[in-house]
Amino acid sequence: MEKIFTKAEEMADNVKDYINTRIESAKLSVAEKSSKLMANAMAAIIVTAILFFFFLFAGIALSLVLGEWVSNTWAGFLIVAALYLLIGLIVWSCREKIIRLPIMNALIKQFFADDEEN
Repeated sequence: MEKIFTKAEEMADNVKDYINTRIESAKLSVAEKSSKLMANAMAAIIVTAILFFFFLFAGIALSLVLGEWVSNTWAGFLIVAALYLLIGLIVWSCREKIIRLPIMNALIKQFFADDEEN
């Protein structure tokens, strides 16, 4: 009888070790996925900032060129502003398809990428 209790205690210790190992594995997996997500978010923020400055300076240059072409600097800036407004309205009306869904799909794909490899 004592032998059975000893085996049961060993088995309980093994189960406890297994559960602790699984918990540690889950913690490491969450830490890895969240760090990858944060790194990609930071990269996206940096690229967005660079693109913002590109469009800002390209818009100023285009405004000056158009202003020179129509002989009114303010008219060039007004034309470029109207162009940006038109682009903004188009993006706003299609924001579900061109912004929200691709970002959600990329995040889901990244979050579950390791699960597909295993």
